[in-house]
Amino acid sequence: MKNQIILTAVAILFVGVISVSAQHDDTPKGVEGAGVFIKGWTGSVDAKDQAAGLSVNSAKLVTEGKGMHVTTGPATTYWNPANTAKGDYTVSATFTESKYMSINDHPHPYGIMIGGNDLGTDKASYLYCAAYGNGTFIVRGFGPAPFQMGKREPNDAINKAAGVGQPVTQTIAMSVKGNQVTCSINNKVVGTYERSALVMDGKLKSTDGVYGFRFAHNTDAIVSDFKMTK
Repeated sequence: MKNQIILTAVAILFVGVISVSAQHDDTPKGVEGAGVFIKGWTGSVDAKDQAAGLSVNSAKLVTEGKGMHVTTGPATTYWNPANTAKGDYTVSATFTESKYMSINDHPHPYGIMIGGNDLGTDKASYLYCAAYGNGTFIVRGFGPAPFQMGKREPNDAINKAAGVGQPVTQTIAMSVKGNQVTCSINNKVVGTYERSALVMDGKLKSTDGVYGFRFAHNTDAIVSDFKMTK
């Protein structure tokens, strides 16, 4: 009888461990009802996710009100080929996680992408600035291999979610002016980079190009007021 009780307790513990592990599985996976459902838009996923059999049709982009609702899946970069910018410009949008970390077990970022060239190919290059709902941000890119402009870091300008399941909103902008590229979050510049440090072999072909937005894997948020200004 004692042995039976012990075995039962072990079995319950084992099932509990499996349940928790499954609940917090951070592996990128296909989203139910996935696909790109906004006319003119397309996207791509990272090479490692492609190798795992995932594609842009493993994540979801749909219209929601006057904005766009993104649910990933694999980390995905979205763009409309008609959206191009050259010279001096600013691309901005507001990103809202209605329920922070609703489909992941740690903060995942989202943000603005600029300087897109050869998108959708193995020679793609672009730069993006992305915020996390825990008050940090990162500036990264592909050229076509991944690169980053400094480490992920905190900034007081970035809004923090009150907790898991709570809403958090960030307004993110990337600007090109003269020889400088800046990232602003909630109307404060959080990063400034010389164009000469970005446009080179292994990074950007140019700061001119297609613009869009980028979402990390297993993330859900709404993009609103997406625009480019000169």
